[in-house]
Amino acid sequence: MALQTSPDDPAPVRTVSRLVSDWIGRLGAVWIDGQVAEYRPRPGARNVYLVLRDPDVDMSLTVVADVALLGALEPPLAAGQRVIVHARAEFWTGRGSLQFRAREIRPVGIGALLEQLERLKALLFAEGLFAPERKQPLPFLPSRVGLVCGRASAAMQDVIVNATARWPAVQFEIREVAVQGVAAVPAVTAAVQELDGIPEVDVIVIARGGGSVEDLLPFSNETLVRAVAACRTPVVSAIGHEQDTPLLDLVADLRASTPTDAAKRIVPSWQEQQDLVAGFRRRARLVLANQVQREQGRVDDLRRRIATRVSEGVAARKSDIGHLSARVRALSPAATLDRGYAIVLGPGGQAVRRASEIPDRTLLDIRVADGGFRARREDPGGQDGEQDVRQEAREEP
Repeated sequence: MALQTSPDDPAPVRTVSRLVSDWIGRLGAVWIDGQVAEYRPRPGARNVYLVLRDPDVDMSLTVVADVALLGALEPPLAAGQRVIVHARAEFWTGRGSLQFRAREIRPVGIGALLEQLERLKALLFAEGLFAPERKQPLPFLPSRVGLVCGRASAAMQDVIVNATARWPAVQFEIREVAVQGVAAVPAVTAAVQELDGIPEVDVIVIARGGGSVEDLLPFSNETLVRAVAACRTPVVSAIGHEQDTPLLDLVADLRASTPTDAAKRIVPSWQEQQDLVAGFRRRARLVLANQVQREQGRVDDLRRRIATRVSEGVAARKSDIGHLSARVRALSPAATLDRGYAIVLGPGGQAVRRASEIPDRTLLDIRVADGGFRARREDPGGQDGEQDVRQEAREEP
């Protein structure tokens, strides 16, 4: 029955505390799956307090256990260990605090952990989070690389040193966080989400060295896996060694076998690019030289064909001109002159065809094959006329 209260009739603390204790008491004993976040046993104490944390979200509960109960555990309880606790909720009305009294604690073995991972893997696979079509391509040359790694870790140095050796101008946006233990999941998740919100970061690398199955469990955590799946920035998973395959490898856009391998994947090799450009130049020069040689051969062949045609044309034209010249000469007065005839031209330069056209004693031009001379027309019947003709012929230059 709900407690009826009002500003005029409030319930005292003792009443509310008893009601809360009654409500919690009805919960009874429950089995709880969690990870030991804090475990600080005190010498001589009968009870030990520990904090049990949810491995997927930032929530925790306080558990109190009898020392004898914890002493029977094998291996001994330690912070970061995954356990199943059978406990009953207790509400202390005096302090208003809630805790769980442990009745049984069972360490979660490797087999059980792997079984849980397989169930989670099947669930995420069914949702399509591992589908190849969801994978984003990495940029050829990122302006800035986001790096999530352990504090001063070897994995961080492996990525930075190898990437810088390949491309000296590469820049990093580094987030050093816990990569093991109860703080790993929220720390890595927050770092990834922060880097994903920086526009200058073109690719994010999550790097960690090798470790046991328990050490790498945070990188198979559902919260982290879903956070990576939601990233707009391409993510590279570089966790452990080649044989290690956390679920992060499956959801990431690229899985690198090691942090060193990740460095080789995120930036190109400056030397390889130089060699590639040099090879392109050599091939371009060779292709250009071969093309010039082919074109030069075509030009030379064209020149020879043109020269041949021109020579043949010139020879044909010469032959035509010779034939035309012979025909013209045969039809011209020169041919007649060659046969011993002469042309008589009157004072106006016109050809004299009849003697009656020229008055007596007219000075005439006489043309023959090799030159000409002048003569005066005289009556051929008189002796003086013949002498005058001879005289004029001698005076012709």
